[in-house]
Amino acid sequence: AAVSKLVAIAGRGEREEKAVDVDRVVEGSPRTVSTLDYARDDKIFAGEWSASVGAWRVKYEEWEFCHVLEGVCELVADGGEAVRYSEGDSFIIEPGFSGVWRVIEPMKKRYVVRYD
Repeated sequence: AAVSKLVAIAGRGEREEKAVDVDRVVEGSPRTVSTLDYARDDKIFAGEWSASVGAWRVKYEEWEFCHVLEGVCELVADGGEAVRYSEGDSFIIEPGFSGVWRVIEPMKKRYVVRYD
């Protein structure tokens, strides 16, 4: 039989729930839930991610495509303006982004992450 080269990203993968590391938290006590639906060569990962209200520092060494399924968040680059994303929005975070990820309304996104 032929091997399918199609993979559904539906949030049904391995699930991990955790609090954001306290040394990164800026506001609240946010928690995240991640599901991993796809991984290849320890370089590419895809799945769903959700988070409760709060804000924390982020520093990206990886490239990430995000598509917001529900909720509202803001990304604030160090020294930059807040950029808000909500249901239906898609965006890319490039390596080198450093700033704050703020969840304004509990959110869920689908993601693809690539490490070079």
